[in-house]
Amino acid sequence: MPDTPAPAPEKPKRPQQVYTLLVELGHMPGDSLPKGATGAGLLVYATGVDEGEAVRETVAVLKQADLRPLDVTSYGTLDERLAAGDEVPAEERDLMARALAENAVIVAQKTWFSDADEND
Repeated sequence: MPDTPAPAPEKPKRPQQVYTLLVELGHMPGDSLPKGATGAGLLVYATGVDEGEAVRETVAVLKQADLRPLDVTSYGTLDERLAAGDEVPAEERDLMARALAENAVIVAQKTWFSDADEND
């Protein structure tokens, strides 16, 4: 009976992590921004096995919602933020835990931009 090669060992599955992202949105015709908005800033908690996956998933979800992501800045995982000296309140930690449990992209805060802001 011939020897059959042993199956290749399975790669260990990398755990999902939650990343804090700041997304800048631009305005485009037909988007779902409020009337008069020229753009927006979104604070998002998104899961991914790495930062790149969290960013890609966030951009994909926002595009499905008829939004136009222009730029994404990552502030890292909870551990990275704590190591950098950030204070992370319980409310944020709860939203991060929810994002992880639901493998989701959660918008925690949104700020609309408009031309009227420049005239203040």
